[in-house]
Amino acid sequence: MQTEVYTVNAFTYQNQGGNPAGVVVNADPLNTDQMQKIASKMSYPETAFVCTPPQNIHADLTVRFFTPSSEVDFCGHATLATFYLLWHLKILSAGNYTQATKAGLLNVCITDNGQIIMDQQAPQFMSIFPAQTIAPLLDLPINAINSQFHPQKVSTGLPDLFVAVTSGYLQQVTPDLPAISELSRQHNLTGLHVFELTPKETHDAICRNFAPRFGIDEEAATGSSSGALACYLQRHYFPQKTDYSFLQGQSLGLESEINVSLTIADNAVTQVQAFGTATLIKRQTL
Repeated sequence: MQTEVYTVNAFTYQNQGGNPAGVVVNADPLNTDQMQKIASKMSYPETAFVCTPPQNIHADLTVRFFTPSSEVDFCGHATLATFYLLWHLKILSAGNYTQATKAGLLNVCITDNGQIIMDQQAPQFMSIFPAQTIAPLLDLPINAINSQFHPQKVSTGLPDLFVAVTSGYLQQVTPDLPAISELSRQHNLTGLHVFELTPKETHDAICRNFAPRFGIDEEAATGSSSGALACYLQRHYFPQKTDYSFLQGQSLGLESEINVSLTIADNAVTQVQAFGTATLIKRQTL
Protein backbone atom coordinates (compact mmCIF):
# COMPACT_ATOMS: atom_id res chain seq x y z
CA MET A 1 0.00 0.00 0.00
CA GLN A 2 1.27 3.46 -0.91
CA THR A 3 0.47 6.38 1.36
CA GLU A 4 0.92 10.09 0.66
CA VAL A 5 2.46 11.97 3.57
CA TYR A 6 2.76 15.74 3.66
CA THR A 7 5.35 17.64 5.68
CA VAL A 8 4.04 20.86 7.20
CA ASN A 9 5.99 23.23 9.43
CA ALA A 10 3.65 24.52 12.15
CA PHE A 11 3.89 27.66 14.27
CA THR A 12 6.25 29.37 11.85
CA TYR A 13 7.83 32.67 12.90
CA GLN A 14 8.19 35.44 10.33
CA ASN A 15 7.49 32.84 7.61
CA GLN A 16 10.42 30.68 8.70
CA GLY A 17 11.20 27.96 11.22
CA GLY A 18 8.32 26.08 12.77
CA ASN A 19 7.97 22.52 13.98
CA PRO A 20 7.67 19.83 11.28
CA ALA A 21 4.73 17.45 11.35
CA GLY A 22 3.72 14.68 9.02
CA VAL A 23 0.10 14.65 7.87
CA VAL A 24 -1.78 11.80 6.15
CA VAL A 25 -5.01 13.24 4.75
CA ASN A 26 -6.91 10.00 4.07
CA ALA A 27 -5.91 7.53 6.76
CA ASP A 28 -9.07 5.38 6.85
CA PRO A 29 -7.37 2.41 5.10
CA LEU A 30 -4.54 2.34 7.65
CA ASN A 31 -4.53 0.35 10.85
CA THR A 32 -2.76 1.40 14.04
CA ASP A 33 0.41 -0.57 13.31
CA GLN A 34 0.68 0.96 9.85
CA MET A 35 0.21 4.45 11.26
CA GLN A 36 2.94 3.83 13.82
CA LYS A 37 5.33 2.56 11.15
CA ILE A 38 4.72 5.66 9.02
CA ALA A 39 5.26 7.96 12.01
CA SER A 40 8.48 6.11 12.89
CA LYS A 41 9.73 6.40 9.33
CA MET A 42 8.91 10.11 9.13
CA SER A 43 10.71 10.61 12.49
CA TYR A 44 9.01 13.94 13.16
CA PRO A 45 7.89 14.79 16.70
CA GLU A 46 4.35 13.87 15.58
CA THR A 47 2.56 12.64 12.48
CA ALA A 48 -1.20 13.20 12.23
CA PHE A 49 -3.66 10.84 10.55
CA VAL A 50 -7.02 12.20 9.36
CA CYS A 51 -9.88 9.70 9.52
CA THR A 52 -13.65 9.68 9.16
CA PRO A 53 -15.27 9.95 12.61
CA PRO A 54 -17.52 7.12 13.83
CA GLN A 55 -21.24 7.71 13.28
CA ASN A 56 -21.85 8.12 17.01
CA ILE A 57 -19.26 10.94 17.27
CA HIS A 58 -20.45 14.40 16.24
CA ALA A 59 -17.26 15.72 14.68
CA ASP A 60 -16.09 16.81 11.24
CA LEU A 61 -13.04 14.53 11.35
CA THR A 62 -11.02 12.30 13.62
CA VAL A 63 -7.31 12.98 14.02
CA ARG A 64 -4.86 10.51 15.56
CA PHE A 65 -1.38 11.56 16.59
CA PHE A 66 1.75 9.39 16.66
CA THR A 67 5.27 10.17 17.82
CA PRO A 68 8.09 8.02 16.40
CA SER A 69 7.52 5.56 19.26
CA SER A 70 3.84 5.66 20.29
CA GLU A 71 0.39 7.19 19.93
CA VAL A 72 -0.48 10.27 22.03
CA ASP A 73 -3.88 11.72 22.85
CA PHE A 74 -3.35 15.15 21.32
CA CYS A 75 -0.77 17.33 19.61
CA GLY A 76 -1.12 21.07 19.13
CA HIS A 77 1.41 21.65 16.36
CA ALA A 78 0.22 18.63 14.38
CA THR A 79 -3.39 19.89 14.71
CA LEU A 80 -2.32 23.23 13.28
CA ALA A 81 -0.42 21.46 10.48
CA THR A 82 -3.42 19.26 9.68
CA PHE A 83 -5.99 22.00 9.39
CA TYR A 84 -3.64 24.33 7.52
CA LEU A 85 -2.97 21.55 5.00
CA LEU A 86 -6.69 20.77 4.56
CA TRP A 87 -7.28 24.49 3.95
CA HIS A 88 -4.31 24.73 1.57
CA LEU A 89 -5.57 21.73 -0.44
CA LYS A 90 -9.07 23.28 -0.49
CA ILE A 91 -10.53 20.25 1.30
CA LEU A 92 -11.76 22.63 4.02
CA SER A 93 -12.63 26.30 3.68
CA ALA A 94 -12.41 29.02 6.31
CA GLY A 95 -14.80 28.30 9.17
CA ASN A 96 -15.30 26.41 12.42
CA TYR A 97 -14.76 22.67 12.77
CA THR A 98 -14.73 19.97 15.44
CA GLN A 99 -12.01 17.33 15.58
CA ALA A 100 -12.36 14.11 17.54
CA THR A 101 -9.15 13.20 19.38
CA LYS A 102 -8.27 10.86 22.20
CA ALA A 103 -8.19 14.00 24.38
CA GLY A 104 -11.84 14.68 23.50
CA LEU A 105 -13.77 16.82 21.02
CA LEU A 106 -11.91 20.04 20.27
CA ASN A 107 -12.94 23.02 18.18
CA VAL A 108 -10.69 24.42 15.45
CA CYS A 109 -11.18 27.63 13.49
CA ILE A 110 -9.61 28.34 10.10
CA THR A 111 -9.39 32.04 9.26
CA ASP A 112 -9.66 33.45 5.74
CA ASN A 113 -5.87 33.71 5.46
CA GLY A 114 -5.21 30.19 6.73
CA GLN A 115 -4.34 30.94 10.34
CA ILE A 116 -5.43 28.12 12.65
CA ILE A 117 -7.02 28.71 16.05
CA MET A 118 -7.48 25.58 18.17
CA ASP A 119 -9.29 24.98 21.43
CA GLN A 120 -7.68 23.04 24.23
CA GLN A 121 -9.12 21.61 27.41
CA ALA A 122 -9.53 23.75 30.51
CA PRO A 123 -6.36 23.52 32.62
CA GLN A 124 -5.74 20.91 35.28
CA PHE A 125 -3.15 21.89 37.90
CA MET A 126 -1.54 18.89 39.52
CA SER A 127 1.60 17.89 41.44
CA ILE A 128 4.33 20.33 42.46
CA PHE A 129 7.92 19.06 42.29
CA PRO A 130 10.89 20.26 44.38
CA ALA A 131 13.50 22.26 42.48
CA GLN A 132 16.30 20.08 43.86
CA THR A 133 14.73 17.08 42.08
CA ILE A 134 14.43 18.83 38.71
CA ALA A 135 17.63 20.90 38.48
CA PRO A 136 19.97 17.88 38.03
CA LEU A 137 17.82 16.59 35.16
CA LEU A 138 18.68 19.80 33.30
CA ASP A 139 22.33 19.93 34.45
CA LEU A 140 21.62 23.20 36.26
CA PRO A 141 22.42 24.45 39.78
CA ILE A 142 19.48 24.79 42.16
CA ASN A 143 19.58 28.59 41.95
CA ALA A 144 18.95 28.38 38.20
CA ILE A 145 15.36 27.34 38.93
CA ASN A 146 13.34 30.56 39.18
CA SER A 147 12.32 30.84 42.84
CA GLN A 148 9.16 32.78 41.91
CA PHE A 149 7.70 29.55 40.53
CA HIS A 150 7.45 25.94 41.63
CA PRO A 151 7.86 23.23 38.98
CA GLN A 152 4.32 21.96 38.45
CA LYS A 153 2.48 19.38 36.40
CA VAL A 154 -0.23 21.08 34.31
CA SER A 155 -2.39 19.83 31.45
CA THR A 156 -4.68 21.33 28.82
CA GLY A 157 -4.81 17.98 27.03
CA LEU A 158 -1.37 16.50 27.70
CA PRO A 159 0.36 16.71 31.10
CA ASP A 160 3.75 18.44 31.16
CA LEU A 161 6.02 19.54 33.98
CA PHE A 162 6.59 23.31 33.75
CA VAL A 163 9.97 24.53 34.93
CA ALA A 164 10.90 28.24 35.06
CA VAL A 165 14.61 29.06 34.92
CA THR A 166 16.20 32.38 35.74
CA SER A 167 17.41 34.69 32.99
CA GLY A 168 20.39 33.41 31.02
CA TYR A 169 20.04 29.74 31.93
CA LEU A 170 17.65 28.41 29.28
CA GLN A 171 20.26 27.88 26.59
CA GLN A 172 22.60 26.32 29.16
CA VAL A 173 20.18 23.45 29.77
CA THR A 174 21.65 20.04 28.96
CA PRO A 175 18.84 17.55 29.44
CA ASP A 176 19.48 14.15 30.99
CA LEU A 177 17.15 12.41 28.57
CA PRO A 178 17.08 8.95 30.23
CA ALA A 179 16.36 10.52 33.62
CA ILE A 180 13.65 12.80 32.18
CA SER A 181 12.10 9.79 30.46
CA GLU A 182 12.07 7.84 33.73
CA LEU A 183 10.56 10.76 35.67
CA SER A 184 7.93 11.10 32.94
CA ARG A 185 7.01 7.42 33.18
CA GLN A 186 6.80 7.54 36.98
CA HIS A 187 4.55 10.61 37.05
CA ASN A 188 2.63 10.22 33.76
CA LEU A 189 4.24 13.26 32.15
CA THR A 190 4.53 13.90 28.45
CA GLY A 191 7.76 15.75 29.16
CA LEU A 192 9.41 18.85 30.61
CA HIS A 193 8.57 22.32 29.31
CA VAL A 194 11.35 24.64 30.43
CA PHE A 195 10.93 28.39 30.03
CA GLU A 196 12.54 31.72 30.74
CA LEU A 197 10.52 34.91 31.06
CA THR A 198 11.65 37.63 28.68
CA PRO A 199 11.42 41.41 29.08
CA LYS A 200 10.92 41.77 25.33
CA GLU A 201 7.54 43.17 24.36
CA THR A 202 7.08 40.68 21.50
CA HIS A 203 7.18 37.44 23.55
CA ASP A 204 6.31 36.57 27.13
CA ALA A 205 8.69 33.63 27.40
CA ILE A 206 11.25 31.62 25.50
CA CYS A 207 10.76 27.86 25.82
CA ARG A 208 12.34 24.46 25.31
CA ASN A 209 10.44 21.16 25.41
CA PHE A 210 11.87 17.69 26.12
CA ALA A 211 9.73 14.56 25.73
CA PRO A 212 12.13 11.60 25.45
CA ARG A 213 9.52 9.23 26.90
CA PHE A 214 7.79 9.51 23.51
CA GLY A 215 10.91 9.56 21.37
CA ILE A 216 11.20 13.37 21.21
CA ASP A 217 14.55 14.61 22.51
CA GLU A 218 13.51 18.24 21.89
CA GLU A 219 10.97 19.88 19.62
CA ALA A 220 10.69 23.30 18.05
CA ALA A 221 7.06 24.15 18.91
CA THR A 222 4.64 22.52 21.33
CA GLY A 223 1.10 23.85 21.05
CA SER A 224 -0.43 21.79 23.86
CA SER A 225 2.34 22.81 26.26
CA SER A 226 2.00 26.46 25.28
CA GLY A 227 -1.68 26.47 26.19
CA ALA A 228 -0.88 24.97 29.58
CA LEU A 229 2.03 27.39 30.08
CA ALA A 230 -0.28 30.38 29.52
CA CYS A 231 -2.61 28.98 32.20
CA TYR A 232 0.32 28.38 34.55
CA LEU A 233 1.56 31.96 34.12
CA GLN A 234 -1.94 33.37 34.52
CA ARG A 235 -2.38 31.53 37.81
CA HIS A 236 1.04 32.26 39.29
CA TYR A 237 2.28 35.48 37.71
CA PHE A 238 -0.12 37.39 35.42
CA PRO A 239 -3.60 37.06 37.00
CA GLN A 240 -5.22 39.60 34.65
CA LYS A 241 -3.35 38.72 31.46
CA THR A 242 -5.24 36.81 28.74
CA ASP A 243 -3.01 36.99 25.64
CA TYR A 244 0.41 35.32 25.46
CA SER A 245 3.11 34.82 22.87
CA PHE A 246 5.92 32.28 23.21
CA LEU A 247 9.09 31.67 21.23
CA GLN A 248 10.48 28.14 20.98
CA GLY A 249 12.99 26.22 18.88
CA GLN A 250 15.94 28.62 19.03
CA SER A 251 18.33 25.89 20.17
CA LEU A 252 17.31 23.81 17.13
CA GLY A 253 17.65 26.63 14.62
CA LEU A 254 13.87 26.47 14.05
CA GLU A 255 12.41 29.55 15.72
CA SER A 256 8.70 29.06 16.24
CA GLU A 257 5.98 31.35 17.56
CA ILE A 258 2.99 30.05 19.48
CA ASN A 259 0.23 32.44 20.55
CA VAL A 260 -2.35 31.67 23.23
CA SER A 261 -5.56 33.42 24.23
CA LEU A 262 -7.34 32.69 27.51
CA THR A 263 -10.91 33.41 28.56
CA ILE A 264 -11.29 34.00 32.29
CA ALA A 265 -14.51 33.97 34.31
CA ASP A 266 -14.84 34.03 38.11
CA ASN A 267 -11.04 33.95 38.44
CA ALA A 268 -10.77 30.69 36.50
CA VAL A 269 -9.68 29.93 32.94
CA THR A 270 -12.71 28.72 31.01
CA GLN A 271 -11.27 28.62 27.49
CA VAL A 272 -7.78 28.03 26.09
CA GLN A 273 -7.01 28.75 22.44
CA ALA A 274 -3.62 28.39 20.75
CA PHE A 275 -3.04 29.80 17.29
CA GLY A 276 -0.39 30.31 14.67
CA THR A 277 0.63 29.91 11.06
CA ALA A 278 2.09 27.07 9.00
CA THR A 279 3.90 26.31 5.72
CA LEU A 280 3.63 23.27 3.43
CA ILE A 281 7.14 21.89 2.86
CA LYS A 282 6.78 18.76 0.73
CA ARG A 283 4.71 15.73 -0.26
CA GLN A 284 6.08 12.22 -0.50
CA THR A 285 4.82 8.70 -1.03
CA LEU A 286 5.70 5.89 1.36
